[in-house]
Amino acid sequence: MPKEWVLNMATNRWGLNKKRSVGPVAQWIREVAPRDVNEWEKAYYERLTAFLKAKGISQSPQEYLRTLGERLFIKISEVLRAEIEAITLDDCIAYIHHLVIHRTFEGYRRELETIYGQLQTELGYPIEPASDEIDRRYQVDFLIPIGPYRIGLQLKPITYMHMNEVHQWLKRMETAHQRFQRRFGGRVFVVFSQTQGRQKRIANPEVIDEIRAEIQRLQSLLQSTP
Repeated sequence: MPKEWVLNMATNRWGLNKKRSVGPVAQWIREVAPRDVNEWEKAYYERLTAFLKAKGISQSPQEYLRTLGERLFIKISEVLRAEIEAITLDDCIAYIHHLVIHRTFEGYRRELETIYGQLQTELGYPIEPASDEIDRRYQVDFLIPIGPYRIGLQLKPITYMHMNEVHQWLKRMETAHQRFQRRFGGRVFVVFSQTQGRQKRIANPEVIDEIRAEIQRLQSLLQSTP
């Protein structure tokens, strides 16, 4: 397995599995719809022959694949080895620190911004980031201002619901959100996100209608206030 990991990583890094190197294999195999691996190998070699000819390469398919393998070996045995030997203890310590602090925070902010954008589009109502104080005290990431009132939004990945201590988290969250409502008049809504492909999506879209109803409730309070 470690050997396969190195081979896979190096192949991806130098693009030896890209269309420009081995042809559009995903497309070809769907066109062929082979019944077994031997049928696919024969069909692939036929298509690769035409592919190489169009690129002005005179090698046979077998010779060409061997050349790619030789290139991969050079990259691993020379380039990767030199890079690995140049890595210091300080490099490793700095990398781990950057990974868990900066990259994690950047990913978290990107997720918030993505879901925030979807919410603002769906609601058609301005949403603003909560201050650090409100975030810490009430567990709220964003606010929807309605006159003197505020609706709170807390954004969490759907994986939060699978934590070992989810019940304790829910209890703390409920307490904090009740304090928020007593102070600002509006409810707090938890918006869960999930990954679909490479995109972040709202995992509980029904919450959007609940937020709309709360906006209308607070607006009606404004209208009834003399």
